[in-house]
Amino acid sequence: MNQTYYDAVTKMEEMGCQDEYIQGWQAGFLQNPVREEQRVTEAYEAGYADGEEKSEENFGNWVKS
Repeated sequence: MNQTYYDAVTKMEEMGCQDEYIQGWQAGFLQNPVREEQRVTEAYEAGYADGEEKSEENFGNWVKS
């Protein structure tokens, strides 16, 4: 397991990020294919883009209210 990946996912979970964002970030980080169009949400897309960049900068924008 990649330590960067593990630490980022743990951080998102502890912060209370939206599940869709976390799933998108994981898929982007791991370079998995994007979900089929009807299942893609704004949070998933944002997470996917951040995951591809391996960025943690936007985690706070996706914390559950």
